[in-house]
Amino acid sequence: MGEADEAKVRLEPWGEDDFWLLRLHNSPEMTEHLGGPESEEKLAERHRRYLELPAGGMYRVVTADDGRTAGAIGFWERPWPEGTVWETGWAISPGFQGRGLAAAAARAVMGRARAAGRHRFLHAYPRVEHTASNAVCRRAGFTLRGTVAFEYPKGNPITSNDWYADLGTESPGGE
Repeated sequence: MGEADEAKVRLEPWGEDDFWLLRLHNSPEMTEHLGGPESEEKLAERHRRYLELPAGGMYRVVTADDGRTAGAIGFWERPWPEGTVWETGWAISPGFQGRGLAAAAARAVMGRARAAGRHRFLHAYPRVEHTASNAVCRRAGFTLRGTVAFEYPKGNPITSNDWYADLGTESPGGE
């Protein structure tokens, strides 16, 4: 993580008490590009998956200046045509958006994925229409590979951009 990132955010491991953040992010506005809000049962399943990731990690994004929780980010394994890769995804709470926290957190999670070893590439797959998340990928130093078809959630076809970071190289600089 670069100095500018350290001045903005720190990543704290996801814990039992972090379920509230999933509820907070389960609004129509926050889930517009993810298929809409989930049921309480689905949120509980997601929380359990976050706590029990077999590889990778899920984190709360905490502001470095005042220690407030600004969102969540993580990385996990995904099978991909060239082999298993790391995938990342994030959500920054509305009151914290527009401050560069998502890009700082994405660079920080790149460092965590690099340190974990295992896979050379970290991918992010925001929907093509999700301007803000695509901008985060660009500012965080990901490279756009092209578009891909997904079902997310299952049964809901979407087109996403495939952004990737080569973890075999040095961390990208600046925003």
